[in-house]
Amino acid sequence: MSDADTSSRQNPVIEKLEAKDKTSAIAVAGHPLHAMSVHFPIALVFGTLVVDVFYWFTADTFWLRVGLWTSGTAFFAGIAAGIVGTAELILVPGIRARVASWAHAIAAVTLISVAGANWGLRLLDPFAVLPHGMLLSVLASILTGVAGWHGGKLIFDHGIGLMVSPKD
Repeated sequence: MSDADTSSRQNPVIEKLEAKDKTSAIAVAGHPLHAMSVHFPIALVFGTLVVDVFYWFTADTFWLRVGLWTSGTAFFAGIAAGIVGTAELILVPGIRARVASWAHAIAAVTLISVAGANWGLRLLDPFAVLPHGMLLSVLASILTGVAGWHGGKLIFDHGIGLMVSPKD
């Protein structure tokens, strides 16, 4: 068999995977709800880290209150985005079949857990921000990057959640 014959045929496992539906099951006017909802917790996780740095440098208790709100909102917005993402994972066979989907889900659930711990710490003892809250904020930011990396792979490498019309 020549190289032209083998290069034109795709791996049968990949062909089977690509045949599965991977369009978003939860969308508004063709826009995937999970992709729209993750921006808020991402921004708030990084915002909490910035607020912690401001508190570290200024020692102004105003930043403790801001950190309580940003960490709590990041946690609850993350739960909302996670519910939609979990529904997509369960409902769409083309998403469920990809390893990157599971890596994204595991990183995201870990992130939500860390965000919840960060908020809970601030709720119980606002002055525990240094050093424990700061460390949780750094960890949450790293996990946001990991979850985002895998989420980006799903969209850009695998076309997950994209609803492309035939004319496109």
